[in-house]
Amino acid sequence: MKRVFAALIALCLLAAPAHAEEAAKPPVYKTAMFAGGCFWCMESDFEDKTGVIGVVSGYAGGEAENPTYERVSRGASGHLETVQVTYDPNMVSYKELLQIFWQNVDPFDAQGQFCDKGSQYRAAIFYGNDSEEALAKSSVKAVEAKFGKPVATLLKPASHFWPAEEHHQDYKKNNPTGYKFYRRGCGREGRLDELWLEKPAAQ
Repeated sequence: MKRVFAALIALCLLAAPAHAEEAAKPPVYKTAMFAGGCFWCMESDFEDKTGVIGVVSGYAGGEAENPTYERVSRGASGHLETVQVTYDPNMVSYKELLQIFWQNVDPFDAQGQFCDKGSQYRAAIFYGNDSEEALAKSSVKAVEAKFGKPVATLLKPASHFWPAEEHHQDYKKNNPTGYKFYRRGCGREGRLDELWLEKPAAQ
């Protein structure tokens, strides 16, 4: 009996490290990239959403290396102001991220977004693989069907993402007054309400 008991303990001890190692495995996160005009605003639009781990403001879509805010904001580098969203796919899907994206952009502005005009401020979805491309194209069709007209939002394969300078990160948290003034002054809130707020049916 003692030998059987000792054997059982030995088996438990051998199995324990495997379970501990499995439990210690970190979750597998994914990233997605979206451009929607001012990256301060897009960053805050994705933050605090369930399943979103973090959002970084930066630049993507251009060929120049190490772009700076000064060059990008002048339209001199070919990049778009972009956010990189890190998310847990077990908590939020890429399709749901697309829904958040659409509800925070003007899909029909080919000149930029809100008061920010120029190619560097255009709305874009940067897809990372065939599945994301298919979902992005499907979402475009859904928006076009909803409004009955073609969208101007770009669909582009993901390119290198360059994080913006530190003072552009977490802008809403670090500069709440300036952020609020800019967002309203740029006409972002009014246009988004006009596009996406459900209107009551006519009586």
